[in-house]
Amino acid sequence: MTALLDEPALRALGFEMGTGLGPGEVVWLEGDLGSGKTTFAQALVRGLGADVVATSPTYALVHHYDAVHGPVYHVDCYRLKRFDEARDLDWDTLQHGAALLIEWPERAGEWAPRPTRRVTLAHTPNPDVRRVDIA
Repeated sequence: MTALLDEPALRALGFEMGTGLGPGEVVWLEGDLGSGKTTFAQALVRGLGADVVATSPTYALVHHYDAVHGPVYHVDCYRLKRFDEARDLDWDTLQHGAALLIEWPERAGEWAPRPTRRVTLAHTPNPDVRRVDIA
């Protein structure tokens, strides 16, 4: 699926996807800086039933949220400099019985679990619209 979406539509799509995610699912969130990955993740976490606003885990690397549909882990690999730094993230625990959202998964290399869904966001000539590809 490919779509051009403004921010409210992007949030609606993320929320909708979140309502359909289950434990063990892995969502890769890919795209350049400022393309909407964290916005999409916030909506996804809400769709899973969390009652808090998800924040970017850029500095902490991992945030955990309790949600109606089970635990959610939100990982941001942006600060990883080498693939082997991802080894320390305890991927087995992060994906066992939880939904796992990974921003910048390419920076984790082979350590990032394979996605069950892949969301790629991109800037468009209109600064208020993002291109969204979901596979």
